[in-house]
Amino acid sequence: MLIKLTQAHIIGAFISYLLGVFIVPFVIEFSQKEGLVDLPNERKIHKLPISRLGGVAIWSSAMLTFLVLVLLSYYPYGSLLSGIILGGSLMFLLGLVDDIYNLNAKFKLLIQISIATIVFLLGVQIDTIFNPFGGGVLHLGIFSYPITILWIVGISNAVNFIDGVDGLAGSVITVSSITLALIAVAVTPAQPITALIAFILAGSMLAFLTFNFNPAKIFMGDSGALFSGFLLATLSIAGVMKGAALAVLLPFLVLAVPIIDITYSSIRRIMKGKSPFIADAEHIHHKLLKAGFSQKKTVAILTFLAIAAGGVATYFTGTLKNYFIYIAVLIIIMFVLSFISVKTKPQPIETKNEEN
Repeated sequence: MLIKLTQAHIIGAFISYLLGVFIVPFVIEFSQKEGLVDLPNERKIHKLPISRLGGVAIWSSAMLTFLVLVLLSYYPYGSLLSGIILGGSLMFLLGLVDDIYNLNAKFKLLIQISIATIVFLLGVQIDTIFNPFGGGVLHLGIFSYPITILWIVGISNAVNFIDGVDGLAGSVITVSSITLALIAVAVTPAQPITALIAFILAGSMLAFLTFNFNPAKIFMGDSGALFSGFLLATLSIAGVMKGAALAVLLPFLVLAVPIIDITYSSIRRIMKGKSPFIADAEHIHHKLLKAGFSQKKTVAILTFLAIAAGGVATYFTGTLKNYFIYIAVLIIIMFVLSFISVKTKPQPIETKNEEN
């Protein structure tokens, strides 16, 4: 039997998509006028200046959807919701400032830790973990804080790390959002608030992907990547990890692609004596491109890896059949969006200022 999502979930995803499709063109036009674009260089693979404020559309469509749901009396009141919305908005603002002024990496990390601390104090906490030796759960006590901070900051940056190929981060985020939503309504007790927010994020991301598939006309920037990564991290805590004991391990499967990439990148940089926060062109997607795969094939490979990992996660919650139904529909939608993107190629942009 299909998982029965509430009317609010479906409405939320639909509204966020429509709002996003409406907002993105205005963001692109504004970026062109103000010169807020991502310029080509030796580390990047695009050849034209592209708007880097996609996060504005992603965040705006998600937040406006919440406002619409309030007006429709579907607002899902919950003790953890305020922390997720506040923290997500602060992460978005941090990323937006970075997109415009190119902040120092260590300063950004400090602010991210501060935001994660605020969210921790508002109740979004990893307070137990699955005990692989004796079953049941282990209470973390004073270790709850560092583990929660590491998870939120780590996943937020991991999503930012994979944002290097047209359509890649958006596709992985969409798959992960839908997977988290399905697991959230399947675990005991069910977490409908998590499912709602995840579907809203998926709708916003599909709207962004309408303009981000290769050849991209807009990038999500740090604002979109940090906002989306933060939501995935906190939703996995508030929804999935609050369920059954084994559910504590499921987010590692759901978010396998960004976790593998940030782990690989960090270890590689440290072994070379470099800072793990300094960007380079040796991420997994760069390796695939250098191996001869096109951007679209690279996105397809890593997206299907995310789908496979999500399938394993949903298997443990007994929702594998439902998962593939939703994913099949998602693949069709994404294929159509990628076809639309090819029909509208980006135009050269005259920039007013150079990147720092």
